[in-house]
Amino acid sequence: MQFIVYMVKTMSTRRKVLFVCTANSARSLMAEALLRELAGDQFEVASAGTRPEQPHPLALQCIREAGLNPDTVSSKPLSSVIDQQWDYVITLCDKAAQECHDLCEPAQRLAWDFPDPAVRNSHGAFALVMKELRERLSLFVMVHQKTTSQAASYDPAAVFKALGDDNRLAILLMIHQQTELCVCELTTALDAPQPKVSRHLAQLRELALLDDERRGQWVYYRLHPALPDWIHRVLRDTAEANELFLKPSLARLATMPDRPVKMDCA
Repeated sequence: MQFIVYMVKTMSTRRKVLFVCTANSARSLMAEALLRELAGDQFEVASAGTRPEQPHPLALQCIREAGLNPDTVSSKPLSSVIDQQWDYVITLCDKAAQECHDLCEPAQRLAWDFPDPAVRNSHGAFALVMKELRERLSLFVMVHQKTTSQAASYDPAAVFKALGDDNRLAILLMIHQQTELCVCELTTALDAPQPKVSRHLAQLRELALLDDERRGQWVYYRLHPALPDWIHRVLRDTAEANELFLKPSLARLATMPDRPVKMDCA
């Protein structure tokens, strides 16, 4: 019955998506306009900035050239929307991902890192980011449609069987806390060989508990965007009630030498 209720809820209400970048003047405004065009019937969309500035004229021009109305987007501070309930918070630069890491709970966080076109300040740079955002958002919509239709397939017995292994439980809890981690970070945190960690990650990915994304030489893992609310609650409550369980792993992660460093954005 719980799965049926969840399925009805996801089919009858629009999911709320918030795009965040530093200035909220280009990338997040273009993403907001694009997702509203691609799937406005499925998503309620907004954007905000950690340090908002006026919309960049070239961003508004690209929105207009795509046949969209630039008057539907505007820059606003993150503080004006953090009290709302969001299903997804999608950051578009590493700086924003770091600054809003603990905000808007229990939203699912996705960290997308797009170059700031304002650095080059050319129409070509803005048009390229617009094109790449459209491609990424089209995939996001397609995956969401597929996984939402299969939301009832999260078998609680399979989920709790996965959580019954110490390493897989630690992986999920650490990613729940850290938003995303790469394989090398997980092998260090777990003090386990890479093949063993990769096998656990593959099992969690097959169960649609984790999703992954390659950025350069690193593959980052995060909680799957279709994860039902009840699994998020299980992970959150487990972490809050068992802080000592992760303490050794988090200590190893904090002192990891040569930990991958994401490039800061302008």
